Amino acid sequence: MFPSTSDLIAWWARLAPARVAIVDRTRGGRHTYADLNSGAERWVRALASLGVKRGDRIATLTGNRVEAIALFFGAMRVGAVLVPLNWRLSVAELARVIGDAAPVMIVGEDRFRSLGEAAVAASEVSARWLELDREAASLLAATDTYGGVARVDAEADAPAMLLYTSGSTGKPKGAILPHRQIYYNAVATTVGWQIGSNDVAVVANPLFHTGGWHVFSTPLWHRGGTVVLFDQFDATAFLDAIAEERVTVAFGVPTQIVMMTQSASWGREMPSLRFLISGGAPCPEALGNRVREAGIRFRQGYGLTECGPNCFAITDDEALRRPGAVGWPSPFLEMRLSSGIEQGESGVGEPGELLLRGPQMFGGYFNDPVRTAEAVDSDGWLHTGDLAIRDADGAYRICGRKKDMYISGGENVFPGEVEAALSECPGVGEAVVVGVPDEKWGEVGRAFVVCRSEAPVTAEQIIADVRRRLASYKVPKSVVVVDELPRLGSGKADRAALKAR
Repeated sequence: MFPSTSDLIAWWARLAPARVAIVDRTRGGRHTYADLNSGAERWVRALASLGVKRGDRIATLTGNRVEAIALFFGAMRVGAVLVPLNWRLSVAELARVIGDAAPVMIVGEDRFRSLGEAAVAASEVSARWLELDREAASLLAATDTYGGVARVDAEADAPAMLLYTSGSTGKPKGAILPHRQIYYNAVATTVGWQIGSNDVAVVANPLFHTGGWHVFSTPLWHRGGTVVLFDQFDATAFLDAIAEERVTVAFGVPTQIVMMTQSASWGREMPSLRFLISGGAPCPEALGNRVREAGIRFRQGYGLTECGPNCFAITDDEALRRPGAVGWPSPFLEMRLSSGIEQGESGVGEPGELLLRGPQMFGGYFNDPVRTAEAVDSDGWLHTGDLAIRDADGAYRICGRKKDMYISGGENVFPGEVEAALSECPGVGEAVVVGVPDEKWGEVGRAFVVCRSEAPVTAEQIIADVRRRLASYKVPKSVVVVDELPRLGSGKADRAALKAR
């Protein structure tokens, strides 16, 4: 038997039943560990009554709901696999995911029913729709006397969750998250980030991405901590919750942090907050400085669905001393930087592709041995596609995506470095740089910039300013000022869409 998250929910329900597990800031209510465990048990009986068995996949098409969290823990107890679906996808995109995952049922909210049913019809998968607030609620209420529940012991490599990673074209890519990955990520996170039972985290990232589930949520539930849950991110409500719920740790992607700094609640006293961590995309140091100037301790993190997602640890002092660094490997993780030349390793201060290996790694891509073999080599190393640099004492900093790097006049250009310089230009709120073809230089940079509302600037002013910060070959050849950036479901900027422009 392997120690699963669901087991620990039951453990906390016995030890400290009145301890608050979830504060629902969208729908109201404070849910104790006893409540969460009871909800999971009701789902166990409901799933058994529907004939769900070990290995079956159960999809959800909901916002961030307490009921969906209880379903996850209940599904683990019968050996089923949760498949959170992205409600931001089009019918065609969602149909491809459903067709790949082949769930036996979809538990969804009525607001997403037309999307879900159209996607199921297009996928040709026979999946039952179970509406969360009426059909599922009625079923859960009627199962108190149901017997015949076949529970299974968790196995380390048995899948607990199937998460489909960002992207909207081609064959869907479903990452298998085994019990092992979720458990070791929780232990590594709470050790490396020094998180315990008294910590409170605010979570507003969607539960169809690893950031919503596994940055703070499952690690904190392992430790008996509290998650303050939002259905969707709103900068003002997020900041207000930090102050009012005495939140101690918070996470946001850079775009969300930019929105926080522009909120009317920015600058509000948040005495309990120990640190704010940025992840999901490189965070410009200028933005980090803005956060620190507000008196908030700030760190940068790194992770991905396929590993972690919390792969590094750093203290507040080191984060301040090493701008842009993500720190040292989390417990249990091995790392190396591949130079790409005959399995050679990059030296100190030299960029290389980040390779990861350890127990908090995924179980491969669902029904896709070819892609799995492309991502994980024969020695068990996950090739992340991300470029990083290692300091002499072993601390890492992320440069950007290997596929995003472009070569201009024979020189390697890392968009993350250029974006960081752009973010320091007066009036620039957010910037994304992509490489575009150029007859003379092969490739040059094109920057897409969102200006800060209080100080709009022109493309010419931005280029003139960034010339003072970067070598000439790194300066974008053109700057396009836009009102907003296209985004993937994870909140990251959609670089492919920008490049297609």
